Amino acid sequence: MSRLQAVNPAEATGKTKDLLSEVQKKLGVTPNMMKTMAQSPAVLEAYLNFSGALSNGSLNAKIREQIALAVGEANSCGYCVSAHTTIGKMVGLSEDDINYSRQSSSGNTKTDAALKFARAIVLERGEVSDTDVQQVRNAGFTDGEIAEIIGSVSLNIFTNYFNHIAETELDFPKVEALKKSA
Repeated sequence: MSRLQAVNPAEATGKTKDLLSEVQKKLGVTPNMMKTMAQSPAVLEAYLNFSGALSNGSLNAKIREQIALAVGEANSCGYCVSAHTTIGKMVGLSEDDINYSRQSSSGNTKTDAALKFARAIVLERGEVSDTDVQQVRNAGFTDGEIAEIIGSVSLNIFTNYFNHIAETELDFPKVEALKKSA
């Protein structure tokens, strides 16, 4: 049972109704995470604005989904890993891309650097080293793209923590956690 209850879009009013209608119109569905965020229209609006701004940045949808998978796995967020597995397939990620991304890895050198940097941000709570920054820069990322990687990690940490605390009811096909190596 969820700790925070999802808002039923049919019963929503005012700003909450407008935001949930916007989500439904854009996605064709209204995920439980967004229905739950709708308990506070300010939270849902902040999430939608942050996500929308990043979608208009220079990082494409595939790498943003790969970052989401790496961060979700690093934070053990079953909701987010399940959701981004589904969304990743929708933007063209293969099963291998998804599985490697969850391990913060990629066969593409540039993507691999971004995923390792994203994981370092999570594990080091933002206190990454000069070497970490230089490695992602050496892989070909500009300072602006590095800023967008940081933004994507931050957005996904927010959703991971939100879902952990809310215990959001899963409405995507469940993806099992990766086995942790000793």
